[in-house]
Amino acid sequence: MLIRIGYDIELEFKAPVAPTALIYMLQVHPSREGDVQGGEHITVSPPLRTDHYLDAFDNHCARVHVDAGVKRVRLRNDAVVRDSGLPDVQDPGAVQWGLGDLPVDTLRFLLPSRYCEVDSELMPFAWERFGRTAPGWPRVSAICGFANQHLRFDYQCASATRGARGAFRERVGVCRDFTHLAITLCRCMNIPARYVTGYLGDIGVPPAPYPMDFSAWFEVWLGQRWHAFDARHNMPRIGRIPIARGRDAADVPITMAFGAHKLARFEVTTQALPAQAEAA
Repeated sequence: MLIRIGYDIELEFKAPVAPTALIYMLQVHPSREGDVQGGEHITVSPPLRTDHYLDAFDNHCARVHVDAGVKRVRLRNDAVVRDSGLPDVQDPGAVQWGLGDLPVDTLRFLLPSRYCEVDSELMPFAWERFGRTAPGWPRVSAICGFANQHLRFDYQCASATRGARGAFRERVGVCRDFTHLAITLCRCMNIPARYVTGYLGDIGVPPAPYPMDFSAWFEVWLGQRWHAFDARHNMPRIGRIPIARGRDAADVPITMAFGAHKLARFEVTTQALPAQAEAA
């Protein structure tokens, strides 16, 4: 299957504008860049000097030098990604490792982070609620099901400062809140869990009644690999294309501008191409 991805994002910087910078994480993750057909076509308008680098989590990042007097910066991309067209892999027999046996590079995904407050009332709650479930895949599935039912999805209630504890108390949020809550509960149960942001279109499901956006889900270390879970949808989905991975949303901002600014445009494209496009 071929999936068209892209975005059109414009930031407006408030006058007076001194030289500043804009960091973005908007390239397909290195683990999937081999599936991008013909490369990504990212443009920055106006043309500005841009530095590209990998962060501590091996995500593609870029720093745009915003010159004095520049009041608007527009980021655009259009690309096609080859995907298996299969739903998320299910492995009900995937086992949970003991703390002394986990690969050392997974340990950072057990620790508290900005939006995943493991050291809070969620710790005793997690052990009371999930301590008697079978470890491994069944336990993560139970956590996903809880987060899915506990929170109400509402774009109007999105908050950039709400963490897992706040979502747990307020019982409302967007996909990042579902993800933060599930990640935190997994970490409370000694299951390494990391945050993923990327593209997830309405492929194989009814179209959502709101504009396309980037999505958030999470991955847990079970058995011998990382597995994708989605507390927002709580079902296997087709066409996940990761952009960045980290401890939580603070590690993987789509854009981060330094200085006063506002979002003037935000459009995301994720759609399966017709079968004839693949044949061509």
